[in-house]
Formats: sequence, C-alpha cells, structure tokens
Amino acid sequence: MRDCEYRNTRLTHLGRDAAVSNGFVNVPVCRGSTILADTLEQWTERKEPDNPYASYGRFTNPTLQTLAQAVAELEGGHRAWLFPSGLAACSHALLSVLEQGDHVLLPDSVYGPIRAFAQQVLAGRMGIQVQFYEPSIGAGIAALIRSGTKAVYVESPGSGTFEIQDIPAIARCAHAAGAYVIMDNTWATPLFFRPFEHGVDISVQAATKYLTGHSDALLGVATANERAWPLLRRAAHDFGQTAGPDDAFLALRGLRTLGVRLRQHQASALQLARFLERQPQVLQVLHPALASHPGHALWKRDFLGSTGLFGVVLEPLSTKQLSRFFRSLKLFGIGLSWGGFESLALPLDMPRRDGRPLFGQGQLLRLHAGLEDVQDLQDDLQAALAQAYRVGELCRA
Repeated sequence: MRDCEYRNTRLTHLGRDAAVSNGFVNVPVCRGSTILADTLEQWTERKEPDNPYASYGRFTNPTLQTLAQAVAELEGGHRAWLFPSGLAACSHALLSVLEQGDHVLLPDSVYGPIRAFAQQVLAGRMGIQVQFYEPSIGAGIAALIRSGTKAVYVESPGSGTFEIQDIPAIARCAHAAGAYVIMDNTWATPLFFRPFEHGVDISVQAATKYLTGHSDALLGVATANERAWPLLRRAAHDFGQTAGPDDAFLALRGLRTLGVRLRQHQASALQLARFLERQPQVLQVLHPALASHPGHALWKRDFLGSTGLFGVVLEPLSTKQLSRFFRSLKLFGIGLSWGGFESLALPLDMPRRDGRPLFGQGQLLRLHAGLEDVQDLQDDLQAALAQAYRVGELCRA
C-alpha cells in the first residue's frame, strides 16, 4: 500500500519540468512542425547519428516528450514512444523486433485486432511465422520456442477471457533463447503491474483507456528497456509514428488522477463481481481478483491491484432476451473501449479453443465498472437480469 501511495505522489508531480511548463502546473500544448535553427552550426549539432532529421516536430515536442518521460518513469522502463492509438503501439512494438522469416508466439487470448494484424500482416504479407499458444502455458512455452523465435507476446489478463499468464516464467524462457518479451499492460497499468520487474522488454498501453481516463482521446504508448529501446525507436522513426499534442495533453491531465480513479474502478468492479457470483442467472464471473478465478494465485503473486474491466458468463439467452437485457440497462452503455469514467457492457462471441466453447454454452459479456455509485450500478444490473430472465424464460441451449 505504501508503494502505491508513493506512486500516487509521483503521478501528481512527474513530468512537471519548469523549463517546459513555464510555471504552469499543466505543461501547455505545443503545436508545431518546423523548428528553426539560429545558425548552421546549431542545425548540425541537433542531428543525431541515426536520425539526421531530429530537429523536427515529429521527433521533439515538449508536450509529447513530457508524457513519454512520465510514462517511462512510472513503468520503470528506459524510454517511451507515443503512438496515435493503442493498436499502433502494439503493432509497432512487434514490428520493431521482427523481420522476414522470424517466428513469434502470441497467446490465444490476445486482443482481437492484434490477432488480425499477426495473421494478415505479419504472416500474410511479411513472411513471419505466427503461432498462438495456450495462455496458461507458463514455463512450458520453452517447448514452443525455436531458433528463429524473436518475440513472445503476452497479455495478462487476456482480452475477453481474463486469463492470467505467468509472465516471469515466460520471460525467463524467452530470454534464454534471446527472444524479446512484449506485453500489453493496458488492463493493469503500471500502477498495478510492474512489467520490467517481471522480465518484460517492451510494455504497451492503450493510453486511450485508463491513462487518459475520460474517453476523449486516442493514444498509445510503448515503453522499452535499454536493450529494446533502439529497436522500438527505429521502428517508430521508420514508420513515421507520432501522436498529436492535444491528445498527449489530455493524457497528462488524466495521468494525475490515475491512482484515485483506479481505486474506485477496482472497488466497484469487485463489488459487482461478487454480487454477480451470487446471481442464479450467472454461470461464471471472470475476474482475476476473485478466489474462484483459475489464475487468482498468479494474479495475487504478481499484481498490485485490479481494475474495472471483467467478464461474466450468463445462462444461455435467446436473441430476444439478450436484447431485453441491454434495453433494460440505464447506466451501462453499449460501446467499445473502456477505462473511462463511464460504465460499459458489451456482448462478446464465446471464444473457442480446441474446437470447444471456452466457457461452455452461456452468453459472454464484458463489463467495465465506471465511476458511478456502485450501488446504482448493481441495481441496474439486477434489474436487467430480472428483465432478461423472466419466469419461465430461462433458455438452456
């Protein structure tokens, strides 16, 4: 708890460089492309060995630099780079360490757009061998690593399935073979999971979500250790990746309240998860902080807290019943993304593994507990469940 409190203090003060902010508590938005040099000598001095165009708005901007430095410090990494979206950060983290003929391992529970990117771009266009693995494999991943394996991608909890991975065990196996470990750390944020302490080389976050926290910006960030930083930086340069200063400003603003917001998200989601476990219409609640979760022991060992996103498997519903459930919700909106102040509910297709539904024949939902009063959220879910499962309408497929 003391460590969390210390990081909350850091959240309030990090990145506030007096030379950049001119005394403002918020670093001002700096918009610009061209940066003039006073002399030819100054222009020449600004050039970097691997980047002769360093003196340009894409590479140096006070607002962007402040956010990148703040996130890198918070994560415990070496340096960070900003991207226009979380997906861009994830995909370019992979591109930074992979080339034609390489082999990459990704968990079967990986974020859907990254699965599509791996299949359509890495494998389909670039000649990279893509292999998906069972998320709970742990040290068993050593059997899947080949001489050409350059990266092992991890996401814990997994998108939609909320499976917890043994990151330290996977990292040890990957590093023994010289491979890089790339992690999507969006769910936990660096407040609740310290990626570089567990062997991660590049940590990626969709800053659109908790870091910004107000559903008003699109942004991604990738933080690397010293080993991976030159590769990440080069890939960002080669692909012309950058972010807008207005979005970076909004993320800096959101960063200040990240600790306070996450405590509320965590408390509300846990109360809702425990409430749902007691409901007769619920088959399973997918929340790593619950003792009933298969990955709870790993979560408890490696994580410092939980956030507002979790899953729930309901008794099978007809299309009409599912529609009635969502029509009955007053506070939970139907929408993609998460991590903002608002509560969301989303129906998901049941993932399949080894040809079978992963969680049986029920209806999978993803819930995000926002910052509304938790009792109001609980009442909203209870009323929607009652409407969906009217007497005599339990649909067992």
